[in-house]
Amino acid sequence: MEEPDPIPCPLDHLFLRGTPDAPALVTKAATLSYSECERAVAALAAALKARGLATGARVATWLPKTIEACLMPLAAVRAGLVHIPVNPVLRRAQVAHIMADSGAELLLTSAGRAATLEAGDLSGAVIWLEDDAVAARGRGDGLAPSGAGPDQLAAILYTSGSTGRPKGVMLSHANLWLGAISVAHYLQLAPEDRTLAVLPLGFDYGQNQLFSTWAAGGAVVPFDYLVPRDVVRAVERALITTLAAVPPLWLQLVESEWPEGAAASVRRLTNSGGALTPALINRMRATFPNADVYPMYGLTEAFRSTYLDPALVATHPTSMGKAIPFAEIMVVQDDGSEAQVNQPGELVHAGPLVAQGYWQDEQRTAERFRDAPPWSRYGGTAVWSGDTVKRDAGGLLYFVGREDEMIKTSGHRVSPLEIEEAAMFSGVVAEAVAHGIYDERLGQAIRLVARGDAGKEAILLAHLKVELPGHMQPRVVEWRDELPRNANGKIDRAAIRAEVVQ
Repeated sequence: MEEPDPIPCPLDHLFLRGTPDAPALVTKAATLSYSECERAVAALAAALKARGLATGARVATWLPKTIEACLMPLAAVRAGLVHIPVNPVLRRAQVAHIMADSGAELLLTSAGRAATLEAGDLSGAVIWLEDDAVAARGRGDGLAPSGAGPDQLAAILYTSGSTGRPKGVMLSHANLWLGAISVAHYLQLAPEDRTLAVLPLGFDYGQNQLFSTWAAGGAVVPFDYLVPRDVVRAVERALITTLAAVPPLWLQLVESEWPEGAAASVRRLTNSGGALTPALINRMRATFPNADVYPMYGLTEAFRSTYLDPALVATHPTSMGKAIPFAEIMVVQDDGSEAQVNQPGELVHAGPLVAQGYWQDEQRTAERFRDAPPWSRYGGTAVWSGDTVKRDAGGLLYFVGREDEMIKTSGHRVSPLEIEEAAMFSGVVAEAVAHGIYDERLGQAIRLVARGDAGKEAILLAHLKVELPGHMQPRVVEWRDELPRNANGKIDRAAIRAEVVQ
């Protein structure tokens, strides 16, 4: 297979790649062709430009997968703006943090969501109601395709860190364009493909469902579901060929009842956000007999790093695979040298998919984005992942462990500190430690160990349900008179985690 074209274009040129009359976006409301999507992007961009926002201003979208939510990443950059997709499951506190941290000047959302916000949440930004955006999309003349440079900032994606509140990862036009081309290439996407986009568009994995499909000239079917059975019906109804998900959803899907022939159209299954077990892979193959399985590994700071060729999944089911196109993946020892075969080291990612750092956070940028090792092929700035991996004699990578304390649950990366802060703001918790415990369905469930008034646990849980989204709710709450401490007087998190067999 020939390597894809490494020359990036402005992100808003994606709809220019497809056949004009071919379907690009298929929703319950309408089916838009590539030419119709291009006109809609142009009209939305013109409406944004007319608001007088300065070049480089940030604009956010807080919506489910509506037509406007799917088109805004391209419309915003055509208007010279930076787009911030906000996960629709987030509550007002998280939205307020993202708006304040990014300095976003506009929030595109629905009237219902806008009504949940309180005074001060928008930090001076204005609301653009979705109904008004729909009207703008239907107007005539719009902006011509942009001439944005490859390094121009296109988007900020907020992802939780191991400490602190969500941080914004800065992505350029080149990052997003080359990520789309790379994935379309190794998945062998084609114009006849139809992707069921079930993942949130606030994730890099979720956004790439759109971009990689459009880069290949295929059709995206954006879909918000309540129960796995909804996905089953959508796959059957829309003759889906491509389905991306995270391990907990895959487990739910293979446990669902599939009518005979319902999954016959599916040709590829992609996974990220956690490892697939061999048993789950076998069930996926049984449920989707005509599909190839693509296990993948990635991090928002470099989008995607590796994938495993479907031909190797049966013989190497626990491998992360090899580098995707445009990525250089190195295994680096503590002394900076290259790890040898089967020798553990830190996964370091170099190349044009590496993001531009964290928004207005020089300290954390300096910690994660550092010079590539001198023996790197690409050189320049690399992402030092903090994940330990090893490489076998055939060049396949295997995950060993995670250096930080992130909780991975239902495909989400959750910061323990966010849960702990919310618990302490309840007024009944003095100290708290949150961490992940093994869960077959979720990957990890959340355990919260707290010092406070155990008799008011109902108040705590009610508070957390208001302040945190569903995937951040603790499965287990344990109360202590005292929390263990280390020699420095700090809470001994390692000791608390060690209490539970992972």
